[in-house]
Amino acid sequence: MHPARRLWTVVEPLHAVVYFGTDVRASGKAIGLRGFWDTYFAFRAAPLGAVSAAAVVGVFGGFEPGMVGRSLPSAWSRASAETCLATRAAVSAESLRAVGVSDEVCAAAVSLLSPLVLEPTGRPLGAANAALPLPRDPVAALWQLATTVREHRGDGHVAALVTAGLSGLDALHLQTAAKELVPEALRQVRGWSPEQWAAARESLVERELLDSDGLTMTGADVLESVEELTDAAAWQDGLAALPVDDIAEVLSPAAVAVWEAGVLPEGNPIGVPRPS
Repeated sequence: MHPARRLWTVVEPLHAVVYFGTDVRASGKAIGLRGFWDTYFAFRAAPLGAVSAAAVVGVFGGFEPGMVGRSLPSAWSRASAETCLATRAAVSAESLRAVGVSDEVCAAAVSLLSPLVLEPTGRPLGAANAALPLPRDPVAALWQLATTVREHRGDGHVAALVTAGLSGLDALHLQTAAKELVPEALRQVRGWSPEQWAAARESLVERELLDSDGLTMTGADVLESVEELTDAAAWQDGLAALPVDDIAEVLSPAAVAVWEAGVLPEGNPIGVPRPS
């Protein structure tokens, strides 16, 4: 496994508590947001400021534009970006502590990750997260560093998809086939209509990336080339300076704790695998 991907497998579960943690939706409602999707879009986009729905559609990738538009920009009238940043850090730290992630482990990981300097070019979410001050709380600080690493990787992943001639919706179809996810569930959670979903699939069949059995060999090759480019770009844009083996050794038990607590659902739309 490429070291950049190995790092992702241990930081992604820690980051993902901001989506799947038990108290996340309640924390959003407490500051005025209207449920899960308002909270998701506002919390994740907050480092960029009070951005438009169109900007989030472009940066996040994979979401139906109208779905994003139902939350943004109106969410910013209910909770400022600054309030969302403070709230997401607090609830994420609480979620990690709730599954047994300790201050000592987090402090050790922060010392290994904090020298990180990432190339910001073409990395809007990564750069915006990297510019945020680290909280003094070691658990919140680790969550922020994990988030910075994963969003930097995610920006590069979107660029790799574009390079391969794939839209975010195309990528959902290919990942659904590759990881045997439930297509209807993913369609709904990303807001696409049945007609939009079917049209995108037909286009991929015409391009010989999918067929009636699922992912073709060509489709699998394209998907793997995207992952390889994502790894290579993340590595050369900053991760190569990190002691990845040491970080993985320190954080693997914390990532496993998130999984074992049931915070991350199996077959999750993020696609992060459970550690073997």
